[in-house]
Parts: sequence; structure tokens; C-alpha cells
Amino acid sequence: MTFFSTAQHSARNSRRHRRSHMIPIVLGGAVTAGAIAIVAYLLWPTWGPKASSNPDRLPVSVGATLFNVPTMAIRRKIQRHSGPQERVDLSFMFPSLEAPEAPKHVSADTVEESVQPIDRIFLSISAHHDTLAPDTRLRTIYPRYLEQAPSAAQDGLTLRAFRDGTPYGNEDLFLASSPGLNARCTRDAATPGMCLSERRIDGADLTFRFPRSWLAQWRDVADAMDRLTAQLRGPK
Repeated sequence: MTFFSTAQHSARNSRRHRRSHMIPIVLGGAVTAGAIAIVAYLLWPTWGPKASSNPDRLPVSVGATLFNVPTMAIRRKIQRHSGPQERVDLSFMFPSLEAPEAPKHVSADTVEESVQPIDRIFLSISAHHDTLAPDTRLRTIYPRYLEQAPSAAQDGLTLRAFRDGTPYGNEDLFLASSPGLNARCTRDAATPGMCLSERRIDGADLTFRFPRSWLAQWRDVADAMDRLTAQLRGPK
């Protein structure tokens, strides 16, 4: 009997000993599992498929001159950031002057169907680094290569043809005073003629490009260029 009682007592002590060792193991496993759950929660990505929206306008400095540029009007993605830039290329719908919508995908089957007439005015803003100003070029350089006799184009617009064999051969110069306009335009050929009009704003040159056919409404074009210049500069 004494042996049997001693055996029972030993068995009970053994079970209690095993339970006492299991308690720290269970507690340690619970703590470890909780820590893993917390780390997984903190590291789990919280972003969704929706892309962050871009600001409507970006403050851009070109030639140390500040411009307030519509983000969607910037033609090159690499230029879509604020701060100093050497050049910014823009486009605007005409005549609304709104930023164009993102281009639609064009496949090989629909490329011919997607060709549309040019309905926008292009603008490049670049640092001039003290090169010859556009108005100085208009007064001192262009007259050397123009035909002697000017001819009236239409509705107050004057046409001056550049002589063949000069650096501006196959181009014409269009001038008007009210509203002010000066544009150098290529002549229509295999491709429609395009016009280029330049102006200087502090440390930057603004170069507008538009189809020559728009000169039929040249007052609207001149007004559009003036409005864009004022909108991009904003209040000084």
C-alpha cells in the first residue's frame, strides 16, 4: 500500500511539473503569434488601385520666370513637375484654350480613322539665355530677307514674302498692329503650312505654333495668344 500511494503521489507531481513547463511555452507562443499579427498588419499594403490625382496647375520656373501651368496641358510627362525647368511644351484646345483630354488609344486598325484636323494651339516656353529677342529679330534680321513690296493679306493683316534662297525661303511674314500679331508661316505644300509666333517674357521666350489656315480668323488667334500669356503668368 505504501508503494502504491507513493506511486500515485509521484504521478501527480509529474503531471503538475509538465503543466508548469507548458504554461511558459503556451504564453510564449501566444505572444509570438500576436507580434507576427501586428507586424503583418503594419506591413500590409494600404494602397488601392485608384491613382492619386494630380494638381490642376503647377508652378514652373523657366529662365527664372514663374509660370502657373495647367498640368494636363503639358505634353511631356517628364515635364509634369513643379520647380525650375529649361523648357516646357504645352498644348491648348482652340478656341476654348482648355487643356486637352488624355489621348485615346490608337490601334493599327483605327489609325487612319483617328486622323483629325489640328484643333489646338501649341506653346513652348524656354529659357532664352540672353539670345536675340524676337522683337529685335523682327526689326533687324527679317527685313534683310524680305521681298521689297508688302501686300495686304486680309482684314488689316499684312503679308511680306521672304525671298527664295534666303534662310527663310518658302515662308511668309504676317504682321498686324491692332491687335498686335507677327507670325512667320511656311507655305502650303504637301503638308499644310504652319505658323510660328514668338514673344519674350522676362527670362523666357514663348513660341506659339498654329496652322496657317487659322489666319482667316487671325484676330481670334492673336487674342488667344494674349490670353494664354496673361493666364500663364498670373498676377505679378
